[in-house]
Amino acid sequence: MVVLEVADELRPLVYASRRRGRADGLVVGPPDDPDATVGHVVQSVGVPLTEVGALRRGDGERVDVSYRPAANETVRVEPRARPQPLELARFVLDVHLGALARRLRLLGLDVAYRNDAADDELLAQAIRESRVLLTRDRGLLCRRALPRGAYVRGQRPDEQTRDVLDRFAPPLAPFTRCVACGAELRAVPREQVLDELEPGTRRTATRFTRCSGCGRVYWRGAHAERLDALVATALAPSPGQPRPPQPPPPNRR
Repeated sequence: MVVLEVADELRPLVYASRRRGRADGLVVGPPDDPDATVGHVVQSVGVPLTEVGALRRGDGERVDVSYRPAANETVRVEPRARPQPLELARFVLDVHLGALARRLRLLGLDVAYRNDAADDELLAQAIRESRVLLTRDRGLLCRRALPRGAYVRGQRPDEQTRDVLDRFAPPLAPFTRCVACGAELRAVPREQVLDELEPGTRRTATRFTRCSGCGRVYWRGAHAERLDALVATALAPSPGQPRPPQPPPPNRR
């Protein structure tokens, strides 16, 4: 057996059967296997390696995921440090994170999402398009072929949004992407969209954008204040972690 000393931040990921009654943060790994790596042991108790920042032996020495611990050895499992900046902030979300996908697109992030995508398709897209896979499915994050992924913490969309922003600190450009398909929005003259508007909108709206992907037209309407509040909440710094400077917001829909 291997004893894992799991950091508090990662404890919620440990399978309930492994953490029940163990308030000290220690988790017993699978039965002895001389060929089992510490990476395998950690994932076997429910913690994807995408969430692990460092693995340390009892003497404090850092070890790689390929390290083979001795019987009854204790290994410290530490979380990833935040923020975790990305060279290219592109994401793909699993089918259960539709509300989060819309929130992130509202903030101007490049987010791929389909509500019917199978796990294999998500994995292939993450690899093909160099995207970070966001999911609450620990099994999906444990796929060996997955280059980059992250477990999304929180049950509600606002909690999940804050978690993603805190973890990756991506540059934001609110109101520049279509919330339906994720393509970029482009300003269009009012005259070009009049035929697509309801009479009330024709009388009150003056500035419009059109999605370069699906063609949907956006303007600042009845839901503007609610959307403004969502964006303001997302842009607000977390305690002790100010957000990086953001570009000025474009015209809002």
